[in-house]
Amino acid sequence: MAFGAVAGAAMVPGAFAGGAEQSTAAQGGKEAVTGIGGFFFRAKDPKALQKWYQDNLGVSVPVWKQEAGKTSFTAFSETTKYFGSDLSKQWMINFRVNDIEKMASQLQAAGIAVKVDAEMSPYGRFAHLNDPEGNPIELWQPAAADAK
Repeated sequence: MAFGAVAGAAMVPGAFAGGAEQSTAAQGGKEAVTGIGGFFFRAKDPKALQKWYQDNLGVSVPVWKQEAGKTSFTAFSETTKYFGSDLSKQWMINFRVNDIEKMASQLQAAGIAVKVDAEMSPYGRFAHLNDPEGNPIELWQPAAADAK
């Protein structure tokens, strides 16, 4: 099964394609979080890994101001192979991109292996790669309706 097909299924909770989206506003009088304020993880060589993310993906370190957009927050089965076959990797980060072909070419020119899904999913295009420490990364070019 292509990654995009699985990713599309993963993005369904309220889904981006026409479904009723859950807002970050309080629901039923309960307070709710308003977004993700940071992403923190362990690394064998934090400085080198942060430099890799900055140099190759444009993620400014230590604070990155990103474009607004939709975020999928989805738990997978603990045995999923969607993040790759290394089950010790407990997370995968998904980055939105404007042009997946251009980004993949840029990464490949830097010697980074990238697998761009051949199929378009209802949610857009997907590509997969790993950072230097083997952490899985998914790139997502949203379908026009999901772009913002």
